[in-house]
Amino acid sequence: MIRRRTRSLATASLALAIATLAFPQEPKSAPSHDHAAMERRGDEGMGFSQAKTVHHFLLKRDGGVIEVTTKDPADTESRDQIRMHLAHIARAFAQGDFDIPMFVHDQAPPGADVMAANGDVISYRFEPEEHGGRVAIATKDPEALAAIHDFLRFQIREHRTGDPLEAP
Repeated sequence: MIRRRTRSLATASLALAIATLAFPQEPKSAPSHDHAAMERRGDEGMGFSQAKTVHHFLLKRDGGVIEVTTKDPADTESRDQIRMHLAHIARAFAQGDFDIPMFVHDQAPPGADVMAANGDVISYRFEPEEHGGRVAIATKDPEALAAIHDFLRFQIREHRTGDPLEAP
């Protein structure tokens, strides 16, 4: 009787292990698999068409850059929307507000919590560009720098930009 229960317990444990391997739980920090849904949320949260624009996320030795430009140089409406959004993002991030990237990605981007908590050692500067704009992010703090790089790497993967994952 005890032997039979031990075998039943072992069989149940094995079945549970196989089910766990066959149907793993996706970690919350994994990039979203529904890219189209993320782009729809991006249109809403950023205030411009993701299809008409190009994103780049560049890691720098002292931080990084978020850059968005229009695909069509004549698209001044999207250019102006990009500039308005990025100026807002620079102010929001400086205040520790990362609600827009959390909405767009349907999760908290890695590094955002550390960036929000360390706003006093990170600078965010909006810079208009001919066909859009950029937010330059800089720090001298090693913990904040690591968080900025984690945040930007996540953006690179999510937006599928193909940008380098390491600072030059």
